Amino acid sequence: MGRSVSCCGITCSGKEERLLDARVSQKNIGAIYDRIAPVYDILGKLTESRARSRAIELADIKDGQHVLEAAVGTGLAFYEIVKRNPHGTNIGIDLSQGMLEKARERLSKLSGAHYALDKGSIFHLNVEDESIDILVNNYMFDLLLFEEMGKVLKEFKRVLKRGGKLVLVNMTEGERFGSGIYDFIYRISPATMGGCRGVALAERLQAQSFRVETREYYQQMLFPSEVILAYK
Repeated sequence: MGRSVSCCGITCSGKEERLLDARVSQKNIGAIYDRIAPVYDILGKLTESRARSRAIELADIKDGQHVLEAAVGTGLAFYEIVKRNPHGTNIGIDLSQGMLEKARERLSKLSGAHYALDKGSIFHLNVEDESIDILVNNYMFDLLLFEEMGKVLKEFKRVLKRGGKLVLVNMTEGERFGSGIYDFIYRISPATMGGCRGVALAERLQAQSFRVETREYYQQMLFPSEVILAYK
């Protein structure tokens, strides 16, 4: 049984203790993803598409709901969200203007759907308290310092309705052969990985009083992802 430690007010398992902390400052993330934006769709489809598709399934979006995607990227998931919720409220935010431009281009193919795409911070969401039915977040916590994660989860909890869904996809610690190559690359050059490294969020969610319904592991092109469905 793994040893547990308390850090930042959260009790972490021995497994999480082994994970790397972030080595790229948040102030540099926007510029990194501005540069990555032109090729991100290729990388995303090769390594993340299975996990992202599963997240949309778990979200089980119904038309007319209030849905927020934080860190919307190029809109790979947001496009699917808006397709399922054309008459509801769909809000997408991201730090990177380059990623948002790609997302706007993708969403322009949907006519008559309701959505908003804006530059914004996950630390201070421009959304009213308890106004969101479903909050989706793909491949963002793997960019954050461990000490920042609790602040973001509190902000997510603030905007979610009681009983609202939180659907997360993160790069995680590899569980199968070959997946460790990505952490190896991160140790040498974090920017090459877009600042992403393996994290594990289930225990942190529970520490913030979220009810974790499921946590699933996916590996695509050796890239390890976790998909989590939790409720406020």
